[in-house]
Amino acid sequence: MNVKHHLSDEFLIEYAAGSLSEGWSLAVASHLALCPACRQRLHAMEGAAGALLDKADESANEDEAWARFKARAADIKVEEIKLEAPRATQQPVVLPEPLRSYVGGDLADLKWRALGRGAYQILIDTNDKDTQVRLLRIPAGKPVPEHTHEGRELTLVLAGSFHDGEELFARGDIEEADGDLLHTPKATEGEDCICLAVTEAPLKFSSWIVRLVQPILKI
Repeated sequence: MNVKHHLSDEFLIEYAAGSLSEGWSLAVASHLALCPACRQRLHAMEGAAGALLDKADESANEDEAWARFKARAADIKVEEIKLEAPRATQQPVVLPEPLRSYVGGDLADLKWRALGRGAYQILIDTNDKDTQVRLLRIPAGKPVPEHTHEGRELTLVLAGSFHDGEELFARGDIEEADGDLLHTPKATEGEDCICLAVTEAPLKFSSWIVRLVQPILKI
C-alpha cells in the first residue's frame, strides 16, 4: 500500500500532545494504522518533544517552547523517511483498529443506512460532542454532491478510491478539508469507495434539494 496523502503536522502535533477530541483522534489513529510514514513522523515528533523538554530551561515560557517544537516538527518530511519493505501476510481486514472496535467488526458485520442514489452511511457513536463521525459508502463512479464546509473535515479512504479534482485518494490516504474548499469528490469506477469521515459542522451543499433533506440524513 502506497499512501500518498498524509496528515498535516498540525494534526499530528495535536495528537501527540493528546489535545485532539475523540472523533479527530479516531481518524488520526485509523490513518496511522495504515500509514507507516505518518507513524514514523509521529515517533520523530514525540522524540523531538522529549528532547526539547530535556533541554528546556525551567523558567522558559510555555508558549515559546511549544512554538519551538512546532518549528522543529515542521522540518520532518515524509519523503525523508525510509520504510521497510512490507512483509508477506494474509489478506488483511479492511477496517483497521481502533475503528474496527468502534463499529463492532469488519465490513461484513456492518449494517448500512441508505442516503439515496446508492450511497450509504453508518453513524459512529463517540463521547465527543464537537465532531460527527461516520462511515460512508459511495457507489463506484458516482460523485458526492458539490459542497464546502463550515469547519474542518478529515476523510480517510478504507476501500476503493475517489478523485477530488486532479488528486486521487486511495486506501490509507487522508484528505483534510475546510471552508476554503468547494469540491465534488467522485468515487472511481470498478469499486465502491468506503471512507471514514469526521466533521465538526454540517456540510454546506450547493444544491437546495440536498440542503432540504440534509437534516433528515444527518449530514
